[in-house]
Amino acid sequence: MATTVHQPPEHVVKGAHVDSLAKYQDMYAQSLKDPEGFWGAFAEQFHWNKKWDSGENFHKYNFDLNKGSINVSWFNGGETNVCYNCLDRHVKEGNGDRPCFFWEGNDVGQESVTTFKQLLDQVCQIANYMKSQGVGKGDDVTIYMPMIPELPATMLACARLGAVFSVVFAGFSAESLAGRISDSSPKMVVTCSAVKRGPKHIELKKIVDEALEILDNEEQVHVPRVLVYDHKASGVSRDAIHASLVEGRDVWWQDVIGDQPTECEVTWVGAEDPLFKLYTSGSTGKPKGVVHSTAGYMCGAAATFKYVFDYKPDDVYWCTADCGWITGHSYVTFGPLLMGAKQILFEGVPTYPDAGRCWEVCDKYNVTLFYTAPTAIRTLMACGDQHVTKHKRTSLRILGTVGEPINPEAWRWYHEVVGNSNVSIVDTWWQTETGAHMITPLPGATPMKPGSATLPFFGVEPAILDDKGSEVQGPGQGYLVIKRPWPSMMRSVAGDHARFEQTYFSHYKGYYFTGDGARRDEDGYYWILGRVDDVINVSGHRIGTAEVESALVGHHLCAEAAVVPVDHPIKGQAIYAFVTLMNGIDYPPDESVRKELVAQVRKAIGPIATPDVIHWAPGLPKTRSGKIMRRVLRKIASREEDQLGDTSTLADPGVVKVLLELRGK
Repeated sequence: MATTVHQPPEHVVKGAHVDSLAKYQDMYAQSLKDPEGFWGAFAEQFHWNKKWDSGENFHKYNFDLNKGSINVSWFNGGETNVCYNCLDRHVKEGNGDRPCFFWEGNDVGQESVTTFKQLLDQVCQIANYMKSQGVGKGDDVTIYMPMIPELPATMLACARLGAVFSVVFAGFSAESLAGRISDSSPKMVVTCSAVKRGPKHIELKKIVDEALEILDNEEQVHVPRVLVYDHKASGVSRDAIHASLVEGRDVWWQDVIGDQPTECEVTWVGAEDPLFKLYTSGSTGKPKGVVHSTAGYMCGAAATFKYVFDYKPDDVYWCTADCGWITGHSYVTFGPLLMGAKQILFEGVPTYPDAGRCWEVCDKYNVTLFYTAPTAIRTLMACGDQHVTKHKRTSLRILGTVGEPINPEAWRWYHEVVGNSNVSIVDTWWQTETGAHMITPLPGATPMKPGSATLPFFGVEPAILDDKGSEVQGPGQGYLVIKRPWPSMMRSVAGDHARFEQTYFSHYKGYYFTGDGARRDEDGYYWILGRVDDVINVSGHRIGTAEVESALVGHHLCAEAAVVPVDHPIKGQAIYAFVTLMNGIDYPPDESVRKELVAQVRKAIGPIATPDVIHWAPGLPKTRSGKIMRRVLRKIASREEDQLGDTSTLADPGVVKVLLELRGK
């Protein structure tokens, strides 16, 4: 990376932790030169039942398949517990009455405040009930809940017991939930009666019932216990759900949790014991369970929260992400709680009841640190400045973005309109697999460039490779890789270490392959160019093209499907599906066919995977060996047919003309 020192612009807010670029560079160099010294010093603030080994055993790894199996370990020999460090530690230090969650429900006026002591008591009650049901260290628990305090409380209860939890976003369909439950074989599923998102009611318990019925019919997995929280704010009554309870399997949360003791012994776990698994889309139809360990993840989430957000004890922090995604794990449940932060827990959507909801909440609680996705920013920008400017927002000092690259226009609006041109913006690049921020500005240390992820975080050593696998020196673009491990990185794919090795380490020996393209400029800043594999980033949600294709061909009228991404002004990328119908159906078919195919995808995956366009395709552009030329499909979908390039290798070049005719104007 370039080492040119620039002075921060005047509008960059100075930070307490890293207040100059030179200081950042010194700390960054130390983190690479002496990982044990850097990360060991940071980890000292946490409680360890057993201290880690020093010296060569502190940290070990192999990134090169030529040298054997891929492995990564940090804080070897150490024993700790993430729940203890999130809660007990703060209570014992006299901060039990400090608020940890200001919960804002979907509807204005639905709110509550939870202190660290209250959260600890609730977590212990949940953990004690789980223990009574046979849940212990190493057991799996699946969580399918909305953004209410009981969701992070359940995650922490699992961590307290050493159980491995898997949070499934409460927007996935029954089929998607069933697949994740099948892969985990949990001893318990924790869910909720229903949730209200904007004006819409979603019956989560009904979706769980459908998922478990799928598994029962296929005789794959038997879930012995389903714990159901009666979420009164959803507007769906307990009586409406009660009739569907399965005797011997389903129990109401309110009937069993409140009577449990508020003290629960901590299960101390090894540094490398798994903390959670989180399913993310891949280039095959089956989502992969990304496994994160305990100590490394804990330190990575805490360190990035502290430095990237320049966290101070008086801050009020708000991350709008759902805990069904990695952002909600690292920057709602764990990072902030580990550092003792006060934060907003938001159940609603940014545009309900109107597009000023976020800024109304910021004023109400004097939010200082605000973290959201570019999709939300673009949506709010499209609604007009008046929804922002009618609120004060004077408490804001740092704005963050997450989930996808942010376009410069949205960055400037976020900075100038939301931030009144006097706040720092931290545009963070990272992944489910990395567990924590990897490339990001640090407030007051790095001059901001609209749309740039900026510089690597401590301990992260990125590189850019060309098509031949050689490192690009200085400015240039290519494939973004990481040269060495960092504490919070994933350790494996659940039950399939070979897939872990194949996905991330087979492309370039000795490097972690991110799957993203990137450009590095003359100042060493990184600009993320997006996915280079078969994953579409829709509103910050990673959707595998193979998953959508599999859902489409599951319909009896669909013979073949090919899915590609297209740019979208709000969502970043949208799903564009080319569909070949069964023989005997005329093109274009009746509109009802398109609606059925869309419904099929929504049922198989969920609304987030809904194709924006279904393009009828009597034939797909294929090579003589039968491989679909997706490059051609992407150009057609993006209306860049003047850039199709050489199509002479297609088995039938005439299909391109037909596709263009069926696309229309």
